[in-house]
Amino acid sequence: MKLIRFGQAGKEQPGIQLEDGKRIDVTAFGEDYNEDFFGNGGVDRLLAWLRANKANCPEISTEVRLGPPLVRPSKLICVGLNYAKHAEESGMDIPKEPVLFFKATSAIVGPNDDLIIPKDSKKTDWEVELAFVIGKKASYVAKEDAMDHVAGYVLHNDYSEREFQIERSGQWVKGKSCDTFAPLGPFIATKDEIANANNLHLWLKLNGQMMQDSSTSDFVFDIPTLVSYISGFMTLLPGDVISTGTPFGVGMGLKPQRYLRPGDEVELGIEGLGVSKQTAKAYQKV
Repeated sequence: MKLIRFGQAGKEQPGIQLEDGKRIDVTAFGEDYNEDFFGNGGVDRLLAWLRANKANCPEISTEVRLGPPLVRPSKLICVGLNYAKHAEESGMDIPKEPVLFFKATSAIVGPNDDLIIPKDSKKTDWEVELAFVIGKKASYVAKEDAMDHVAGYVLHNDYSEREFQIERSGQWVKGKSCDTFAPLGPFIATKDEIANANNLHLWLKLNGQMMQDSSTSDFVFDIPTLVSYISGFMTLLPGDVISTGTPFGVGMGLKPQRYLRPGDEVELGIEGLGVSKQTAKAYQKV
């Protein structure tokens, strides 16, 4: 099942994308895709509801905006340097254990919303990433049990301002949390939709030119390892999003380096998880 949310920013409603690409409104189900939904068997209950009510669900126009495919979660946790070749292009050693940082959940936007280049930014960069959504509370989870706690997968562009991240006291969260820096979607694919999340093709284009073209098979730490490891340091709640890192091909790693400018178009996708597209715009005080 593919979970979507649609409508005006801040007023999104839940929907489903069907196998034929048609989108239907499931607002009548009575729940949004939040912590309670994921933590209380919402996916199974929605499937059961659809068997009886699918025919009565209104179709959603393709012109309607897609929002983030879940309600703002309690945490958005990112894993740094989780692709061997990306660590190499960054001039850093392959980590011996996962590198973790938070990204402010206020950065989350819809998959095709504009990217706003932050005020005073000189080095806004792109990062295509596979993210996954926690479906069951996780604390000190064994690796062999880790996948029981995963609800599904989602495309994420982990935008990063490299000067804020690296050159200004080396505090990654500052360079990761600017508004619009976490477009998610177009949908969350439930776990049964993806046969092997540790072997998916992912890519990113800048103005039509391929910049990132890799596979999650280049992971340093796979998804079960990440769930087990992170849950040893904090409780993961249903709906929490964990982003698994980016492959080589970011602007910081190019020679010469290339960062985003107003008017740039960034398109990205992951096998089985759809495509998103953002247009870069300059910050303007509202």
